[in-house]
Amino acid sequence: MPTRHASGYEILLSSGEYEARIVTVGAGLASLKYAGRDLVVAHDADEIPEGYLGKTLMPWPNRIAGGTYTWEGVTYRVDVNEAATGSALHGLMTWVDWTIIHADSDSATLGAFIAPRYGYPWPIEAWVTYALSACRGLTVTLVAKNVGSTPAPYGVSSHPYLSLDGKKNDGYEVTIPASEIIQVDQNMAPVETVPVDDLERDFRTPRLLGSQSVDHAFTGLPEGEWTVQLRDPETGLTVQLKADTPWVQAFTADSMGRTGIAVEPMTCPPNAFNSGEDLIVLAPGQSHTMTFTIIGSIES
Repeated sequence: MPTRHASGYEILLSSGEYEARIVTVGAGLASLKYAGRDLVVAHDADEIPEGYLGKTLMPWPNRIAGGTYTWEGVTYRVDVNEAATGSALHGLMTWVDWTIIHADSDSATLGAFIAPRYGYPWPIEAWVTYALSACRGLTVTLVAKNVGSTPAPYGVSSHPYLSLDGKKNDGYEVTIPASEIIQVDQNMAPVETVPVDDLERDFRTPRLLGSQSVDHAFTGLPEGEWTVQLRDPETGLTVQLKADTPWVQAFTADSMGRTGIAVEPMTCPPNAFNSGEDLIVLAPGQSHTMTFTIIGSIES
């Protein structure tokens, strides 16, 4: 029998020069290596990871301000789990032990049922598939299906912290191809969307991060697939995250030693359950799929 850890069961994947560890709690990415080098900030299966390392964020990413929202004329309240901001953070599934549907040497699918509750009364079936390829890196596919009888508000993201083999992120050359960014208040709730220049967070041209702190949602991304890239100018190690979502959250992990940068492709911005901006409405029987990839390389 496999051993259950604090982060649930662990699944080991490999393909070519890639190796990954998946954990069932939060359908999480616990580690990803390329040629023996860490592409994400890793955690052990027997620990509670800090900062939502690698977790799946459903049925909303980021924050619901005040833990309260109104949908079709009815006001709902979900648990506030971030005391500092008074927000409901990262959905309902980050600490749920997902079920292993399939696992082999280079791919695994986890499934879960998002049970309806007072604050979110819609039944959602969910799946996350991790697939490793020697050529394409790690592909992550997140699927949700409304199995209820009424339309459901929905958003999704994942929370990998990209890393250049554990090096401090001050030395990272960062590229984020976004022209706009959300300005937030003291509780991290959106105030307005402004040009990246307004907050001095323009990474459209690769540049060193230095001591700059970032914890913002970016938009104004290219149509179709876009790429966020981190590169170590000294070693040539590069990690890319590719997605086609309209939003991406970047967080420099200031409270976690700055050994990586969270790059979270999001289908909607923070507080979308209140603003309605880019909020997905899942009709009864409808499914939604989000896919992203993480790719490593080393310059010769």
